Amino acid sequence: MTTREATGLLPRSHGAQAREIVTSLSDWAHILLFGAIGWPWLLKSLSGGRLKDKIALLDRLELPHDSLPNLGSWKADTALLGLIVDHIERARPSVVVELGAGASSFVTARALQRNGGGRLISFDQHRDFIEATHGWLAEHGLDADMRDAALVPAPGDWPGYWYDIGALPDRIDMLVIDGPPWSIHPYVRGAAEYMFDRISPGGVVLLDDGARPGERFVIQRWRKRWPDFEFRLDLSGTKGTVIGIRRG
Repeated sequence: MTTREATGLLPRSHGAQAREIVTSLSDWAHILLFGAIGWPWLLKSLSGGRLKDKIALLDRLELPHDSLPNLGSWKADTALLGLIVDHIERARPSVVVELGAGASSFVTARALQRNGGGRLISFDQHRDFIEATHGWLAEHGLDADMRDAALVPAPGDWPGYWYDIGALPDRIDMLVIDGPPWSIHPYVRGAAEYMFDRISPGGVVLLDDGARPGERFVIQRWRKRWPDFEFRLDLSGTKGTVIGIRRG
């Protein structure tokens, strides 16, 4: 399977180290509870957006209509991809970091290429996705720093597991959060806050699946902990996107 193919409702296993991941009874309780509450959002996420919106996005990026064949399920939808392009065209970021490789890598790399360049660093726990996505980009003359990042226990007081990221640039202009999957824990993406001190003034954080109950809890905690960011929920897409801007 490559990142261009259609995918099912449930996310894949958690990478090569999946057998080492232990889900506690408390985490299972959260997963079952939020799965029961959030099933309407999960079903809604099967849609990647309207076909005409995807075609418009590809035309905007001057890409063939068959270069982005499948969206939906746990992939980014056209709304998130459009927000990524909007910000790159407006702010021309020098460094973009994304968590979760795939369609967003492809669109981000192309948008950076068309708007003065910039560096994309992409993390994913699935090595085959990293390799496939890098090949996909290369077919269209695009490039990114694709990194295989195993999942390790989450830092601080966040539950579940988080990417073993390693070294990062001191300054990040744009952070796109589309992983790890909710099946690890409904609050799993909250640990991305450990990268917020690297966000440049005026820099942006985009959190996919922002309408889900777990992500709404994450937003509340972020607002309390990071008063120098302004967070809002954009509901224009099928799954919602949290947009955070660091005040200058």
